[in-house]
Amino acid sequence: MGILKKILSAVTWWDGATLNTRIWSWRHGTKVGEDGQGNVFYQNADGSRRWVIYNGEVEGSRIDPDWHGWLHHTWNEPPTERPLTHRKWEKPHVPNLTGTPAAYAPAGSIRNPEPKPRADYEAWSPE
Repeated sequence: MGILKKILSAVTWWDGATLNTRIWSWRHGTKVGEDGQGNVFYQNADGSRRWVIYNGEVEGSRIDPDWHGWLHHTWNEPPTERPLTHRKWEKPHVPNLTGTPAAYAPAGSIRNPEPKPRADYEAWSPE
């Protein structure tokens, strides 16, 4: 199943890079680095174009904030050359969970499996 998935992922765009993107990156790109999730970052010879080849599902929120700033030309040096200083109060990066079972469900939501009983409310019942 692994080989079949690799062949299909070379044709589709939602589960990694297409075959054409891989060939173009190999010919025209220079590998700059890799993040903790296995995403690989490239740039062209003059540094004007920057792109990422995702490791798995193509989802923009899977890019670490350090690399996001480099991709969008916020800073010129990639995190491999000049790592950002992180504060102790910063939380680790979490991808967007919207549309997944782990998405946030506020109190009172119909998606919340066990709604908490309200202490300030008593249901009306006819006599």
